[in-house]
Amino acid sequence: MSRKNIVAGNWKMNLNYEEGVSLFSEIVNMVNDEVVGNQEVVVCSPFIHLNSITKLSTGNKVSVGAQNIHQAASGAYTGEISAAQVKSVGATYVILGHSERRAYFGETDELLAQKVDAALEHQLKPIFCIGETKEERESGSFFAVLQAQLEKGLFHLDAAEFAQVVLAYEPVWAIGTGLTASPEQAQEVHAFIRATLAKHYGEDVAESTTILYGGSCNPSNASTLFAQKDIDGGLIGGASLKSRDFVDIVKAFNQA
Repeated sequence: MSRKNIVAGNWKMNLNYEEGVSLFSEIVNMVNDEVVGNQEVVVCSPFIHLNSITKLSTGNKVSVGAQNIHQAASGAYTGEISAAQVKSVGATYVILGHSERRAYFGETDELLAQKVDAALEHQLKPIFCIGETKEERESGSFFAVLQAQLEKGLFHLDAAEFAQVVLAYEPVWAIGTGLTASPEQAQEVHAFIRATLAKHYGEDVAESTTILYGGSCNPSNASTLFAQKDIDGGLIGGASLKSRDFVDIVKAFNQA
């Protein structure tokens, strides 16, 4: 069963309004001109850009996502944004469970399960992040950590609901550090994730789930990572802020 290949950019808290619109325009034009193949391209921007860049995405090969949502449908949650609000501007994806949200904002697996439900209720596709810290990697507990994040955050979904989810494995020790999991390390974890899905949902669901690698992926290592059997694309941080680097990563599928 073929899986969708996806490269998603996460701009994090970068770029003012004009810079974001300009970068997105560059990415759209370059993708339209240069990218062959069926890989999907997603840009997850700060909220201030969403309305404008979704208009620029219409009819093009680049989809748009948010970086977070609140779990409630609406209400007195000053400073928060709901799934319905994100959906209303035309975005189709949302990143949930990023390690920065877990570490800096105290987001728990239980809270993330509620956010996943909110996203699916409003037809947003979650890019659900899981990953281990340096200490968890070195202690050898990382498989148990990843399994618990999957079970608590996602395994309440039935198979049809889960089919809307994209997974992203992000070794926390390789984000913004310049460190990258070796292709073999990344493949080992992706294979473990897929085997864990197979035990819970069955082989068909596991084989059709897109699992992205997110951890200092760049133009020089992307094709080697994407060539691994269970790596279906990337969740790209810093390199997504440079149109040339980001589109070269998208094009890496053609060399993988």
